[in-house]
Amino acid sequence: MQTLEGIEAGPSRRLWDRHASPISILVLGGILLAAWLGFAGGQPSPRKVADFGPAQLVVKTPVTIRNGEFFETDIILTARAPIADAVIAVTPQLWRDMTVNTMIPAPTEEGFEDGRFRFSYGPLVAGDSLHLKIDGQINPPLFGGTEGDIAILDGDRRIGAMPLRITVRP
Repeated sequence: MQTLEGIEAGPSRRLWDRHASPISILVLGGILLAAWLGFAGGQPSPRKVADFGPAQLVVKTPVTIRNGEFFETDIILTARAPIADAVIAVTPQLWRDMTVNTMIPAPTEEGFEDGRFRFSYGPLVAGDSLHLKIDGQINPPLFGGTEGDIAILDGDRRIGAMPLRITVRP
């Protein structure tokens, strides 16, 4: 045993004095398990389908996403009957604290009416489909999630709406 100015250095009696603490390994393992199970987002976006009779709506968007992340939403509207003016209407609550970067194709008209963002794409004949791609980003203030719906309109006549919920993790 060596002494240094009256301090004796003895052998360690605890197993983890020279190794990583088992607590840190358990915490790291828990974080990795949570990420692997999809609690932090990053999973494939599920496809939701709603049949409203005169039209079918298919929406593919993330259900769990991390704050600050970019995301993509695909909307496919298929007309089963003629639609004079195909309108996609989104509740503001669904896009609260989100930035919509691009929308392809661009609507012929856009506006806000009856408490919804409205995007008009003109007439569709039975059998025609409109494929809309929206790129966006979750803004930092959004935490916990957001919910709302995407509706299909024929001009001002409502065909149907699909409710959506997006969970936002830190």
